[in-house]
Amino acid sequence: MSDMKLSEIVTISFKEEAKRIEAEMARKAEQQLILYTDGHLVDRHLSSCSMFCRAVVNTGYLSESQMQRAALRYRLGMSRDGGVIFWQIGRSGHIYDGKIMYYLNNCHRDHSHNPTWVYAELKKFYLADMPDLMAELSFPHSLFGMHLLDTDSCPIAIVESEKTAFIMSELFPDYTWMATGGLSELSASKLFALKGRKIVIFPDTDETGNTYAKWHGLVKQAEQLLGQKIYLSPLLEQHASKGQKRRKIDLVEYYFESKDFSREK
Repeated sequence: MSDMKLSEIVTISFKEEAKRIEAEMARKAEQQLILYTDGHLVDRHLSSCSMFCRAVVNTGYLSESQMQRAALRYRLGMSRDGGVIFWQIGRSGHIYDGKIMYYLNNCHRDHSHNPTWVYAELKKFYLADMPDLMAELSFPHSLFGMHLLDTDSCPIAIVESEKTAFIMSELFPDYTWMATGGLSELSASKLFALKGRKIVIFPDTDETGNTYAKWHGLVKQAEQLLGQKIYLSPLLEQHASKGQKRRKIDLVEYYFESKDFSREK
């Protein structure tokens, strides 16, 4: 990522003198920057060759054709060191950010590589001589899959991980699958953009029930904000075994471990 061409960032010119760069970036920081691009930043990194994509097929989660369709649907990218880029793209094509994550052959996270963000890498490279400005810059995040809102009118299913949304989108295409990107990334404000659509939320599970309880509280807040019912699925809380809860499984793991998933859902 560090040698990305400057021309790939359409709305910010890094070819001007240093003072002009600093002034422009400071102005953008004040506006809580959302980058508007013509698609080059994402399009130049589209790829289904990341370890994540290969692992999805190798582990049997999806067939090759299913993986390719899902990769195109979510416009997955690949970093130069093989990480998958889960782009966060808004409804009008706005690029909020891209999460770079690393996976092993078994489709589990490679914890020897910490996840990072595309714009964090860009800031480190392009603004290395402006540490004060780097500290001030922040980029808003959105739900993974937001760009799909204008392509269909299916009910929306929200899960925690991008991996789960990616796989479930092929297994249950009657839903538009989105992901928060983390347990703490669900918020009532992020759900506001989904107002008027049927929303089903599938939390992961754990031994204590804290995961479900946390999202239950957030869903109640979101219902007041949106003025509509949001369904929080108790599937994993009610049907996951004690062992599965100890492993903190998600919807994909439950699907492949349960022969009765179609009946229980």
